[in-house]
Amino acid sequence: MIPFLACGLAAAEPVKELMNFQKEQEIKMVIVDDGVMGGLSQGKMKRAENGNLLFSGTLSLENNGGFSSLRMDVGLLDLEDFQGFELKVKGDGRSYNLRLATDERFRRSPISFQSEFKTERGTWTTVRVPFSALKASWRGMALKTAFDPAMIEQVGIILADKKPGAFALEVESISAFKK
Repeated sequence: MIPFLACGLAAAEPVKELMNFQKEQEIKMVIVDDGVMGGLSQGKMKRAENGNLLFSGTLSLENNGGFSSLRMDVGLLDLEDFQGFELKVKGDGRSYNLRLATDERFRRSPISFQSEFKTERGTWTTVRVPFSALKASWRGMALKTAFDPAMIEQVGIILADKKPGAFALEVESISAFKK
């Protein structure tokens, strides 16, 4: 588990910080790699020297592999009054996806709602991912399911850019934003 702060939401604020990884509070975080399908990718998470969350590892395309993900259970997060997520990240120049899960299921498994965001190598960037950009899928199969921002159960980041090699993404905070 990685400690972080999850604050309550105040409807009057245009941006509300949900997670600040430099502050202490426990939440269940797990790494899910392509090893669940026989792949060889290896992701890990740790607290960086400055207190931020560091998601790093090696992406492999061998044995039908090609993804590594960090998933954070958030209980039930209601962001109905918000327009999307804002992430403060320092990347490696690769493209990652914000990955969300709600109470929606397909074949009794959670549906994934994702949208890509690009990073700049060694540069802090504020990335906005509007809910309208999220695409629903289940194990890579596109679905036509609507995203419900009032029913968010999991927030995560996934790397699946089909480029083998080392990766590293530092995350300072994750917030919700309004128009």
